Amino acid sequence: MIENKSYQITFNVIYLFIALIMILPLVLLFISSITDDNALLANGYSFFPSKFSLEAYGYMVTNSSTILRAYGVTIVVTVLGTVIGLVITALMSFSLSIRNLPGNRVISFFVFFTMLFNGGLVPTYIMWTSLGVVNTIWAYVFPFLLTNAFNIVLIRSYFVSSIPNELYESAKIDGAGYFRIFWKMAIPLGKPILATIGLFSCLLYWNDWLNGLYFITDPGQYSIQALLNRMSQNIQSVINSTSSSTSVMNLPQASIRMAIAFIAILPILVMYPFIQKYFANGIMKGAVKG
Repeated sequence: MIENKSYQITFNVIYLFIALIMILPLVLLFISSITDDNALLANGYSFFPSKFSLEAYGYMVTNSSTILRAYGVTIVVTVLGTVIGLVITALMSFSLSIRNLPGNRVISFFVFFTMLFNGGLVPTYIMWTSLGVVNTIWAYVFPFLLTNAFNIVLIRSYFVSSIPNELYESAKIDGAGYFRIFWKMAIPLGKPILATIGLFSCLLYWNDWLNGLYFITDPGQYSIQALLNRMSQNIQSVINSTSSSTSVMNLPQASIRMAIAFIAILPILVMYPFIQKYFANGIMKGAVKG
């Protein structure tokens, strides 16, 4: 009994340490966003700044149109990318989970192949630019569709290990087609893994800034991450896209970056606790080899 208690205390201390490693950067980010810019430049980032200031948030409220527009682009991209990507991934995974599907092995080979090899940056850039997605919202959405074989493998494994093949056979005997089996049986029974992959896709689209760097040059199409990236390179690009008459030199540039970064991750922090319960069940069953 004493030995078990010592184990519990040890693991609780380890978990607490890991939790602090995860939480403290977010706390530091928020404190930095409400720290006076001169104090940040003089003393660096600190949990106990010498002077607090809400000037960064005041600037964001004053020039809210740029921030809100970027936020709107990010929300639209995240919703579109997550929904479309989840539908395509689920359909692909369900098809591959059917053992007697013609060409199953060949299709599976190509899926696994993409986990190891890809066309590279230049061919990818040429392909998407030739399709005319530059400076459109689809430049954020399309490049991530059908490119994550890991998600397909996870959902396929979940379908194979958690849904007995006999269930499909009985449905077929009753006259159901594959699409009806997918919609009426696979989707309801696969909610844990679909919620997990949906969260992965949501985080992928929400945090994406590379597609904005490659394909977006119009400030009106910046997502919140693309805007933050542009600010990191040159805050002047943001000032030029606003009607503010404030001098660039007087702006709290460092704390503005921290404030936008904090606001960018805030929806993820709020959403995560509501779908965290699906994580363990979805990942564990999806990881079972089928």
